[in-house]
Amino acid sequence: MAGEAQRRSEWPLILSLLVAATGLVVLTFYNWRNGVLVFSGAVLLAGLLRATLTDTAAGLLHVRGRMFDTALLLGVGLAIGALGLVVPN
Repeated sequence: MAGEAQRRSEWPLILSLLVAATGLVVLTFYNWRNGVLVFSGAVLLAGLLRATLTDTAAGLLHVRGRMFDTALLLGVGLAIGALGLVVPN
């Protein structure tokens, strides 16, 4: 019973990883810029989920405090997205 509850609480991390994996597939096989932007969206999604969910509901997205995790994830997501848009072909 405890294992099931623990697995259910990891849905934010699994969702973020699925979007990130999709971005990596797009980056590898199709267009690198679109893949980077999808990957950036995955990091931003993780930041938004961390900002809105409680510590127990966030699961493994909870590393430090809520503000630190949110600021770090959103900052890194914005930086990756900005670099994906600025770097020329």
